[in-house]
Amino acid sequence: MPPETKIEKAPPLPILIVDDEEIVLVALRETLTREGYKVVASPHAVHALSLLKEQQFSVVLTDQQMPLISGLEFLARVKESQPDATRILITAVLNLNTIIDAINKGEIYRFVVKPWLREDLLATMKNAVQRHEMLRSQARLHAEAIALNEKLSRLNAALESQMTKTAEQNRQLQEAAKAREKNLRQSIELCVRAMETFHPVLGNQARRVFELCKTMAIGMDLPPDQRQTLEIAALIHDIGLIGIPRLLIRRWERSPHSLNEAEQSLIQRHPILGQEFAGFMDHLNELGPAIRAHHERFDGRGYPDGIARERIPWIARLLAVAVAYAESHLDAKSAAAMIRQGSGSAFDPEAVKIFLRFLPKAVVPEKRREVLLSELRPGMKLAEGIYAANGVLLIADGEQLTAAYIEKLRNHHRTSPISETFLVYC
Repeated sequence: MPPETKIEKAPPLPILIVDDEEIVLVALRETLTREGYKVVASPHAVHALSLLKEQQFSVVLTDQQMPLISGLEFLARVKESQPDATRILITAVLNLNTIIDAINKGEIYRFVVKPWLREDLLATMKNAVQRHEMLRSQARLHAEAIALNEKLSRLNAALESQMTKTAEQNRQLQEAAKAREKNLRQSIELCVRAMETFHPVLGNQARRVFELCKTMAIGMDLPPDQRQTLEIAALIHDIGLIGIPRLLIRRWERSPHSLNEAEQSLIQRHPILGQEFAGFMDHLNELGPAIRAHHERFDGRGYPDGIARERIPWIARLLAVAVAYAESHLDAKSAAAMIRQGSGSAFDPEAVKIFLRFLPKAVVPEKRREVLLSELRPGMKLAEGIYAANGVLLIADGEQLTAAYIEKLRNHHRTSPISETFLVYC
């Protein structure tokens, strides 16, 4: 047999660092270079703009406070010239509203606060480079179907390796623990808002799973660290879906069996990417494995690893039941029956008992779903208002659609097109 043809992965593109403080520029360049990254550094935003015309970059890291051009203004130009480059803002002055607005508009991917922790910076850069690589690989998805399995194997091996921490890193982690814990919930909320911006249904799903898991954690009187892990895992379990085409996610949610093998592989990779994202919260050791295993089945027929029974982390077994209930398109009674029926096959029987015991106490947000204009039906209730292209409110959120409302929208769409999708309560 001829040797198997392998499509080699193109090497990562360089990282561009822009900062007008020489000592900061040198520190960032040396730190990333020692980790094996190819780095291009510039002390001036204007000069950096010329570099963007000469070569492509995987990540652009820039300071906010610079002469002539601010960091956000510079990253806006980066978005125009190299939209796939991961944009990261580094700042000593944290204006949360400005940063949230920038993330919601897609101007930046993440931010780093001065002074930074080395391990947090490296985790952020690792995630940023891998995000860029994911965007590049999507364009080659069909050509790299065979190579994808090999890449996943390498990724699994890489995720199993543990970084050796020095005594200085441990000291820094201890000093930063209180501050990081204070900012943790804020960071998680930013993640959920990012999901809501990318795909509103994902954000709604995360908040539904969170309420279910919180109720279970309180009812079981879980230890504080396990409760925190379960609740954070509930909020960001689908963070790995960010970057996957929305139409593919929509097809997966509505008709998972319609996906071809390559599309299924891409979707089934999202728990691994979620675990990778959770790596920056390294003080929560059980968070990454719980996110990775939330689509595993008790009988071993889940993904991504096909593990079964007690090999699945306990937090992941609890999370899996809550996710399945929240994702179900059935009514509440039928969804609970579906969970009960899956006990011992899809789900851990003990996790099912706990979930059903505390389900009546959970206050879960109404489920939302996206529908097309052609799919609107009388009786549907809007989860978000509908606006014309000029910003005029056509129908307010919470309104129940009637045949007259729907006809009004269709007539308006014929003369002045409006949004292609709408959010309604299930």
